[in-house]
Amino acid sequence: MGAAVAGVLGFLLLAAAGGSAGDEAREAAAVRALLARLLGLRGHAAAHAPARRYRYYQNVCTHSYSFVWWDWARWEKELDWMALNGINLALAWSGQEAIWQQVYLALGLTQSEIDEYFTGPAFLAWGRMGNLHTWGGPLPPSWHLKQLYLQHRILDRMRSFGMTPVLPAFAGHVPKAITRVFPQVNVTQLGSWGHFNCSYSCSFLLAPEDPLFPIIGSLFLRELTKEFGTDHIYGADTFNEMQPPSSEPSYLASATASVYQAMVTVDPDAVWLLQGWLFQHQPQFWGPAQVSAVLGAVPRGRLLVLDLFAESQPVYIRTASFQGQPFIWCMLHNFGGNHGLFGALEAVNRGPAAARLFPNSTMVGTGMAPEGIGQNEVVYALMAELGWRKDPVADLEAWVTGFAARRYGVSHGNTEAAWRLLLRSVYNCSGEACSGHNRSPLVRRPSLKMTTTVWYNRSDVFEAWRLLLTTTPSLATSPTFRYDLLDVTRQAAQELVSLYYGEARTAYLNKELVPLLRAAGILVYELLPSLDKVLASDSRFLLGSWLEQARAAAVSEAEAHFYEQNSRYQLTLWGPEGNILDYSNKQLAGLVADYYTPRWRLFMEMLVESLVRGVPFQQHQFDQNAFQLEQTFVLSTQRYPSQPHGDTVDLAKKLFLRYYPRLVAGSL
Repeated sequence: MGAAVAGVLGFLLLAAAGGSAGDEAREAAAVRALLARLLGLRGHAAAHAPARRYRYYQNVCTHSYSFVWWDWARWEKELDWMALNGINLALAWSGQEAIWQQVYLALGLTQSEIDEYFTGPAFLAWGRMGNLHTWGGPLPPSWHLKQLYLQHRILDRMRSFGMTPVLPAFAGHVPKAITRVFPQVNVTQLGSWGHFNCSYSCSFLLAPEDPLFPIIGSLFLRELTKEFGTDHIYGADTFNEMQPPSSEPSYLASATASVYQAMVTVDPDAVWLLQGWLFQHQPQFWGPAQVSAVLGAVPRGRLLVLDLFAESQPVYIRTASFQGQPFIWCMLHNFGGNHGLFGALEAVNRGPAAARLFPNSTMVGTGMAPEGIGQNEVVYALMAELGWRKDPVADLEAWVTGFAARRYGVSHGNTEAAWRLLLRSVYNCSGEACSGHNRSPLVRRPSLKMTTTVWYNRSDVFEAWRLLLTTTPSLATSPTFRYDLLDVTRQAAQELVSLYYGEARTAYLNKELVPLLRAAGILVYELLPSLDKVLASDSRFLLGSWLEQARAAAVSEAEAHFYEQNSRYQLTLWGPEGNILDYSNKQLAGLVADYYTPRWRLFMEMLVESLVRGVPFQQHQFDQNAFQLEQTFVLSTQRYPSQPHGDTVDLAKKLFLRYYPRLVAGSL
């Protein structure tokens, strides 16, 4: 270092003595070299409270809800989007199962034990966090090859863009078969997760003091970095939505330290990226002593915490800025990749600046951590912009007006007015009840106890819908406008489902057969088919496109069928018994027609039958019958169109003309 400085000083003295142009060029080169050295040293110092401002993207779950079936062409588009939005830190988690397979084989597990352990592609996120094993598996050999290829291409592109890829590390979860190979091994079986029984959950956690812990941890990281190189930041989540076996601070500190120790054994510059979700997901377990145990077990600056749901439930506030560990203020926003207009734009706008001004703040960047993408673009546009801003946007109304003009390439009074209405309604969620998880009756298994209350005025959505439709003569050729028109039409239909459900429920409870038949008839035979039709006009809202992506990842017909079933399960039952039913709901043409509609039809038929026969409605019986329908859909091999059909504008207008006058007249 001293020599480098002396060299530069020498050149500077030369220049001062009136050196030649060649000297000046050498001087410039030497200054650049010194800067590079200093930046390189700062890169190492990244280990000690990163100095750069991070703009992070992704959530472990995004890899299953959105990226799972992607090929390189689709990844390339995403990486371009990331670059255009200034993302400089992101997960690169593809292909890790191929490395784990090598490690497990080296440890003495059989191929069949490994096959039994891995989940299917659509559920890998939860296998990686120790929540699940086995479910939806096994992974075919071709899967590993494809994912290794993809990971290399993703890493090359990320690095060429100057992004820092975050690689996975060992978090402590092991296959049960480890106990066959090492009978003396000290493991604890964790509790079940997500209503799954122990055939698929209750994973085994290696005791931190077991001699195998550092061996497995360093073996995996060595193999991984040998294959992919490294940028020194690694992600691992030991207790994500999993209750630790003990709340003793000494145990939690030891479990945390052993994960970190295995990292630095292989890479002395390792920094651990930790999703801070666990602290807010189980606040009753994670008291001050437990949080301190985890945060204090890693040298300060070597843990980089994602405050994952900071727009709604920030953890930095109740942990004194993660007790001095650097953190990234993240907007989670979306759960399960659900459709549905939603945002807490005011909280998002104010949040990062407030975190920066927090006493002794250790915030080192902002992030977007949605579980699923492909929805509510306006929310991500704002969050991406906030990554560059010191202060919040002063006037969100003006900002959203500008957003509309940029989005459609032209200023138009009515589209801008529509966006301002959306801003004050669907995008204005506030308070802890805000969650980007669509619980609309449309996408839920029906019952008489469904909630239809929303945080906004539905009339604002209907008025925004009307305003967008008035601009179709001048904007119908804009692809972004057509997409938004469809999305707002979809939202309006979702609101109408809630209203007609309300009518039907009231009629049933009042024992009024005619109004029940009328509301049920409109909902099942008019509204839902109209929604399905309008969704079918855009390739981004097709079940066919969704399933085609899964099939295209396969190398044989048997594999294509297997992948498609994985995908169908994730969209609907999630587990074999509807364990996390409709968590990942989507509004897709085909899914509305053949999954949501039959379920609604059955519900209405059973309500009518109950009224006619004068016997109480049996929810339990309905649930059993509905499960049969749901399972039939999952196991079906029916193919769906992957090409759009019909004109979005025309179909949206038809739906509007049928229902809007009724809304205005107050007579559904």
